[in-house]
Amino acid sequence: MITAIGFISGLSVALAIVLVIANSKLKVYEDPRIEVVADYLPGANCGACGLAGCRAFAESVVEGAVKPSQCPVGGAETATYIATYLGIDAGEAERKVARLLCAGGADVAYQVGTYEGYSSCRAAAVVTGGSKACTYGCLGLGDCFDACTFDAIRMSDTGLPIVDVAKCTACGDCVRACPKDLFELYPVSRCLVVQCKSQLEGDQALAQCQVACTACGRCVADAPEGLLTMENNIPVLNMLKMELQTPIATYRCPTQAIVWIEGQQMPELWAKTDFAKPKQEHVH
Repeated sequence: MITAIGFISGLSVALAIVLVIANSKLKVYEDPRIEVVADYLPGANCGACGLAGCRAFAESVVEGAVKPSQCPVGGAETATYIATYLGIDAGEAERKVARLLCAGGADVAYQVGTYEGYSSCRAAAVVTGGSKACTYGCLGLGDCFDACTFDAIRMSDTGLPIVDVAKCTACGDCVRACPKDLFELYPVSRCLVVQCKSQLEGDQALAQCQVACTACGRCVADAPEGLLTMENNIPVLNMLKMELQTPIATYRCPTQAIVWIEGQQMPELWAKTDFAKPKQEHVH
């Protein structure tokens, strides 16, 4: 018995020595500044910075791979604090907000049925495609509202999600939640927004929604050359020519599918307003 106890004790000591040596050889040094930066980040782990969570972002900032301003949720205050702590430049990153590319609420989009299943846009899209005639439009069941952890989305009386620009952090949760891919993150300097993704044209589009883009091309013709192009019957903004943006592109749109926004919250019923639209038709 004494021999057995001695053997076990000796083996334990030997294993402990091996572990100590292994730890000293294999130990990975971690910069203590990473913990400080991670603690100051909002902890949303939303991925809006393009990295896999706040910890990964903290590591990349300390390594110098990204700038503190790349965290849209933390904002300028967080970026300034981290930059001051690390003694680096905070960098510049234009704020982005989520935009809904559909104005087809229940008052203007035609219905073809009633969905009575589980109240979820994704479920409706899979089972029936939703109750609207337009298969490209917002289903209005609020998956984006449920996904938003910053209370930046509310549902309007017509079943459209309304983004509160002041609260939106561009985390991208609504983008991932929408089964119709109707949310996109735009820089706040982007004023021209096309609130339609229907690829139909003319009467076919209008037969499904009163505010659908009809692919008439007037916005493209009126805008500065190269600013807008028609792709799949939808006007697309050239992001390399954003400095050429002008509300003139919205003046002759027959359905107000393309609108001009200057950083403010998007009203619930663009289709019923005459925002940025002159009393008489503009001729280029």
